[in-house]
Amino acid sequence: MLGQSRLAEIAQRVLREAKADQTEVMITGNDSHLTRFATNTIHQNVSETDATVRVRSIIDQKTGVASGNDLSDAGLKTIVKRAETVARFQQKNPEFRSLPGPKTVGKIDAYVDATARFAPLERAEGVEKILSASRKNGLEAAGAFSTEEQEIQIANSLGVSAYHRGTVAALLTVIMSADSSGWAAAASRNVAEIDPARVGKTAIDKALASRNPTAVEPGEYTVILEEAAVADMLFFLGYMGMGALSVQEGRSFMCDKMGERVTGDQITIWDDGLDPRGLPLPFDFEGVPKRKVMLIEKGIARNVVYDSFTAAREPGKTSTGHSLPAPNTAGPLPINLFMAPGKATQEEMLASTERGIWVTRFHYTNIVHPVKTILTGMTRDGTFMIENGKISRPLKNLRFTQSILEAFANAEMLSSTLTLLKDDWNAIGTCAPAAKIRDFRFTGGTE
Repeated sequence: MLGQSRLAEIAQRVLREAKADQTEVMITGNDSHLTRFATNTIHQNVSETDATVRVRSIIDQKTGVASGNDLSDAGLKTIVKRAETVARFQQKNPEFRSLPGPKTVGKIDAYVDATARFAPLERAEGVEKILSASRKNGLEAAGAFSTEEQEIQIANSLGVSAYHRGTVAALLTVIMSADSSGWAAAASRNVAEIDPARVGKTAIDKALASRNPTAVEPGEYTVILEEAAVADMLFFLGYMGMGALSVQEGRSFMCDKMGERVTGDQITIWDDGLDPRGLPLPFDFEGVPKRKVMLIEKGIARNVVYDSFTAAREPGKTSTGHSLPAPNTAGPLPINLFMAPGKATQEEMLASTERGIWVTRFHYTNIVHPVKTILTGMTRDGTFMIENGKISRPLKNLRFTQSILEAFANAEMLSSTLTLLKDDWNAIGTCAPAAKIRDFRFTGGTE
């Protein structure tokens, strides 16, 4: 970790070297540590410290991007030269107006010293709580426990300068028998909030309960989706249609739907990079301050997120602080999603269900139809039949093919608490409740 003054100095060296009409520099630093385990044994402990410089050059409405991690004068000059060379060989984008100008960025305290200082032995001790319990139950545990410090500096030739640092810790495990598996995970900026013993117990209980699974006929069922499954749906909903570019290109479910009902009235979804319950980042990858954006409010489509390019395409629009790193063909995306909680507990959801299916999480989820928000994927690591308000038996995994909007229109109950789910890409953290949904469509089984 190089710190704010050092990163700012590197950014200025890049900008002094640049000859383009406009130049942007993004510097990311990380100090990451990972303890990985499989077959009830820790088999890998790795640490990586790195800093990457990414330069975006604008020459006559043409854009070039280059990156590298050589921070010497010669290395920075090479990155700048490559970006400018790439720009000169691109086609003009007549819709490009400008990089953003400077705006005041608020500060967020997202750095936890205990996470930054968490030692390999401490991670190993946490993992061992999972491994010892797995061994006692005749199961096999695999997974990873990671801690990381992250910092980012954005600067451009128009005067933007923004810096942020934070920490994140994450633990996940899959625990298996010959014919069953269980999954559990936890994530937080503060590693002290992660309880490895509880994570392990959750996965072990599922692995034991899902032994000797039986098949069930495909069809439409009431489901209780745990938070991980709901978070998966939220991510894809944001990716498919909650960014301005998808609306401008006519491939979003939000097209011509602003102000209209798109889900049930229990569903409220927003993006907020300033909320400490998630993985906060006060500005986007152009250095524009993030704003809270209400996307769906009580079932009504309200807004989508913008970066500087998509905002410039629409009169009266400004960036909401949702740019992704250049080059970016996906457009702006919400990466700090929240769904409003309900009033129920998972136990109350279960007790109220006469017949249905309990789903721990989804696996291998893919898009079928973005405008209709149809996904397909499989259940995994704990799928159970519900009968008369109780879990009656374990099920073989099922394939689903389901519209997210239809599912959210059929939401009957939401849990009263939110859980932070961390995506593989460190910048993405989704806070989701569990949900009871009727008429969820399963189209086949898996082996």
